[in-house]
Amino acid sequence: APTAPAPLPAPRRESHARGFRGIGVGFLVKLAIMAIINAFGILTILTAVGADSWLLASITAVLLIVADVVYFTRRALPLKYLLPGLIFLFAFQVFIFGYTAYIAFTNYGTGHAGSQSQAVDATLIQGERRVDDSATYPMAVVERLGTYGLAIADDDVVRVGTPDEPLTTVDGVIGASGAPTEVSGWTVVPRAEVLTDPAVQQAAAALRVPLSDDPNDGALRTRDGSTATVYTSTLVWDEQAQTITDTTTGTVYAATDRGTFTSADGQSLPTGWYVNVGFENFLRVFTDGALLQPLLSVTGWTFAFAILSVVLSFGLGLLFALIFNDPRVRARKFLRTLFILPYAFPAFMSALLFRGMFNSEFGVINDVFFFGLPINWLGDPVLAKLAVLWVNVWLSYPYWFLVCTGALQALPSDTLEAAQLDGAGRWRSFRSIVLPLLLVSTAPLAISSFAFSFNNFTVIYMFNNGGPAIPGAPYALGSTDILISAIYDISGVSGGAADYGLASALSIVVFVVVGAISALAFRQTRKLEEFA
Repeated sequence: APTAPAPLPAPRRESHARGFRGIGVGFLVKLAIMAIINAFGILTILTAVGADSWLLASITAVLLIVADVVYFTRRALPLKYLLPGLIFLFAFQVFIFGYTAYIAFTNYGTGHAGSQSQAVDATLIQGERRVDDSATYPMAVVERLGTYGLAIADDDVVRVGTPDEPLTTVDGVIGASGAPTEVSGWTVVPRAEVLTDPAVQQAAAALRVPLSDDPNDGALRTRDGSTATVYTSTLVWDEQAQTITDTTTGTVYAATDRGTFTSADGQSLPTGWYVNVGFENFLRVFTDGALLQPLLSVTGWTFAFAILSVVLSFGLGLLFALIFNDPRVRARKFLRTLFILPYAFPAFMSALLFRGMFNSEFGVINDVFFFGLPINWLGDPVLAKLAVLWVNVWLSYPYWFLVCTGALQALPSDTLEAAQLDGAGRWRSFRSIVLPLLLVSTAPLAISSFAFSFNNFTVIYMFNNGGPAIPGAPYALGSTDILISAIYDISGVSGGAADYGLASALSIVVFVVVGAISALAFRQTRKLEEFA
């Protein structure tokens, strides 16, 4: 008799999160999450458009469209898992590197921190004076979402504005005192609060509300919190001619391709804007004599610090690993725990503690180990380098102690026994067998440790802030500064003049140097693998 056909397999049920026929719980959860993401994305786009940041608005719009397509189509299943990681990679790696490269080709820094329109506004504000025959407007301080503004009564019309938004006419109610009492879309701050609250007083005194989009029209300001007057600048901006004229002296400052307003006699206004300068920042690194000498000193010390940190910490960790790998040593577990304690202690706290210990006046290093001699560890360039190198070795040798301990225990015992049978002594076995086999597994870690020490900002900054200072350096560079801390000083984040363009150029140079050294070192490790 003919056999019955095998039953067909039941159709595979589609996930609720991916289903389009019927609405499941998973689909609703996905819909809610994507709704929140879309809301934040649209908010970001609107904010970026309001700030004239078209690049950010475009990137956000593209990412939002891609996310919606990926999570609401059937054929993009792999991208559903890859897209979040790709977005974070773009935001925290690709974008940061690309923006750093962009800044490296500009003169962005102190005096060149904004666009030309921002430079014009800042310059005119600096020259503002109260108009002698200016009308006095009854006003009220208003607030919306934490932003303060001024509302005035102008010919029975309520007008309101903020430092970022010129005066506009809105619906409102004018009180018996002549000042607005109700302003559409705003909360009127009570007069008593303006007079008694120091924070509100300070905010009101700092308010400067432009009359219009033309910066030459001036702005409203208040001194008493109840009336506002017009302030105009003694400087006049001519957008067509690209000049700013000082009406008190008649001096004309013309816009230059260097991002400054400069007069015929070479005098420049203090506020400029950032412009593209090409490879100028990279050329300054190698051609500016005042900058080159301190940078060469910092670069040499950076390589010495990174190499010595790796070699000394590796040697010390290997020595302790060999000692405590011997079964004849008692209490090995307890002693190993003691020796790895520096690795468990936060690096910035250790650097601060050693900073106090190396102090020449009250530090325990001089009191205990040098019989109270006033050795200036932090003020002498050579001693400061030795001290910070000691701190970094003390912090990093436990890492190598752990790595070498594990590597020693993983060595093949039959190879060592064969070497002993062949008459090899301990030193010969260590030099010809143990060390090469150790380097096979530890060489990649040594390369990464070199890169870490090359950019070890924490120890340098917390221990001595890169000091002592290098005499005559154009920036606040110190004898123990490495390239990463020198970049921090040049950027002006810690104070002083800022040169973000030069700092970004140096960051790219450091990235290329570390990448090239790492690539060459990894190629050399292949020879060790061939030996193994």
